[in-house]
Amino acid sequence: MRLTDLPTGTHATVARVSGNSAMADTATLQRLGELGFIPGEPLQLLRRGLGGREPLAVVVGETMFALRFVEAECIEVQPLNAAQSV
Repeated sequence: MRLTDLPTGTHATVARVSGNSAMADTATLQRLGELGFIPGEPLQLLRRGLGGREPLAVVVGETMFALRFVEAECIEVQPLNAAQSV
């Protein structure tokens, strides 16, 4: 599942970062990794911008980021069930 498909408020872990968006280049993918979007890292989608689109407010580790839709499309996640997110 892509981060863009994750319901608001849901906890997940990063499965991988890949070029799922035609507008994402190698630099974008590298930047996401440098920000901490690496496999196994916990995250939570906090909010979406107006219209439910962008920016997406995401906490990865202990840091909050505002991602553009094209960046969030590149992050594949594994949602956690309620028992795992506590």
